[in-house]
Amino acid sequence: MTTGRLLLDATLNSFEYHKGLADRAMAQLSDDDLNTPLAPAGNSIAVLAKHVGGNLASRWTDFLTTDGEKPWRHRDDEFVDDLDRDAVLQHWNRGWTVLFDTLRSLTPDDLDRTVTIRGEDHSVPMAIQRSLAHTAYHVGQIVELARLHAGDNWQTLSIPRGGSSNYNRQKGHETT
Repeated sequence: MTTGRLLLDATLNSFEYHKGLADRAMAQLSDDDLNTPLAPAGNSIAVLAKHVGGNLASRWTDFLTTDGEKPWRHRDDEFVDDLDRDAVLQHWNRGWTVLFDTLRSLTPDDLDRTVTIRGEDHSVPMAIQRSLAHTAYHVGQIVELARLHAGDNWQTLSIPRGGSSNYNRQKGHETT
């Protein structure tokens, strides 16, 4: 397998992992919690999900041939908390579908190309890293806000506190 194919597969895997984290976090919340920011000037999880969905749809639609900032995208509207859970998840999933479809269509040769985002040229690997970093940043926010909203009802998305030794034992990674 080529380095280019490995990079594309690793990128797909990373995006799938981050989507899964956010999906599992959002599933633990009531509709009210999804739409409630924790500070007056803060974003709700619904707003963050709407923004990520809009960003992914814009950046990854016609990724190789058009500017990543599409004329049909209205970024400022993504920061208005005006959608119920179903509409938020529809917006969220639309962006992820565009991303995944596009990533799966890329070939190692595409990594040598240049794309444009907001009129600025980026190598394809740089554009991919920019998108992954932006998405991971907001997924972290979604997970932390969900954890705070859920409080004592939070179901951890990774190894629970105090559970590392048990996890390592189960995986056959004994530590001394």
